Amino acid sequence: MIDLGISKLAMIGAVALIVIGPEKLPRVARTVGTLLGKAQRYVSDVKAEVSRSMELDEFRKMKDSVQEAARDVEQSIQTSASDFEKQFSESGQTLSELAEPAGTVPEYKHPRKNWRLKQGATPQWYKARAGVRTKAQSGAARVARFRPHKIN
Repeated sequence: MIDLGISKLAMIGAVALIVIGPEKLPRVARTVGTLLGKAQRYVSDVKAEVSRSMELDEFRKMKDSVQEAARDVEQSIQTSASDFEKQFSESGQTLSELAEPAGTVPEYKHPRKNWRLKQGATPQWYKARAGVRTKAQSGAARVARFRPHKIN
């Protein structure tokens, strides 16, 4: 690496002042600063790209190891399932016979719709707001309820 100290930078500045001249020196310094900034950004972009590619390689390796572990688990499950099937085939029973005892047929159960339960699930405040009758009344009782009373 180039070892630049303060004395060397002062020497370069003095030579630049003599060679370039005091009129053009600020513009040249601005241009050099801009070019150095662009070079630094380019170097940082290259470093970021290299680090991203390294991380991508690490992720690929990790993905491969996870896929390999998944294959091992799948293979072990398949072998245990085949062993399980072999044991039952040797005993002479099928899996459907194990699920239901021999000779039993499940009893038919009618799908009852319990409307009282559904009516009870509605909150009372909603019924009152919506005007749903919650108590049964005969027609005569309703007429008597809403008949205006005579005031003596």
